[in-house]
This record gives sequence, structure tokens and C-alpha cells, in this order.
Amino acid sequence: MNHKVKLWLIKAFEDYMGLKFLSEVENIYYLRSIICFHAQQMVEKLLKAFLTFHNIPFPRTHILEILKQKCIELDEDFQNLDFKKLSKYAVEIRYPEEFKIPSIEETKECIRIALQVKDFVLDKLKITEDEILSWMKELKEEQSK
Repeated sequence: MNHKVKLWLIKAFEDYMGLKFLSEVENIYYLRSIICFHAQQMVEKLLKAFLTFHNIPFPRTHILEILKQKCIELDEDFQNLDFKKLSKYAVEIRYPEEFKIPSIEETKECIRIALQVKDFVLDKLKITEDEILSWMKELKEEQSK
């Protein structure tokens, strides 16, 4: 597996682990915007991993639809994914003038979409969660030397 692809997947899984942790916290009500942010970030990095795996250059962007279009050019199955709702959580949600706290329903929908994209991309790349977790562990050990 290409080192850059591994790094994109590791970064995506950092968001995934944060998303899982935050969504299991008792006071999820107060963490909704950050959960949606991590869902968007996770999907963005998964798409970038897929494109990197196929040596397809992509612009430096947080707009998921741009990345999705590049993925569709490689694999039409990406048309079946609908994650447009997540794009607003990349940048807008981080600024006070655009600030809107997502509802619990919106938050749960972001989580559902992110998990669906994770499963879809990992299946396309023929990679398991355990493999990515082992890469994360190896990288941590490597960097602690």
C-alpha cells in the first residue's frame, strides 16, 4: 500500500475515532457541531485516500462534491453516495458569523453518512479497519523512536 494512501487513511481514522468517542459521550447535546465537523473531515480524507490510491491529483479543497466528481470519473458507484449535507460542516461551522448548532437528528445523519462512506471506500480499497489501526500503531511506534 502506498505510504501517502496509508497516511490519508490514518488521518481519516483519527477523525473516525474522534467521531465515535464524541458520539458516545453522555452530553452529546453539547458536542453536535464538532461531531459533524469530524464526520465531514473523515469523508474528505477517505475520498482523498481513494484518489491518491489511484494516482489521481485533486485540488486542495474541503468541498466534498468536487472530490466526489473526481471519484466518479474512476468509479461510477460513487454516484450512489449522498454526502452533500456534510460539506457545510467543513468551514462554515467553524466561524461565529456562520454558526448554527446542528440538531440531534442532523448530527446522527452526519454520523450515518460518514460511516456509510467509510465502509464504501474501505471496501473499494480492499482494506479493513484492523489494517488501518495497525498502521496507526506502527506510525506511533515509529515516531516515538
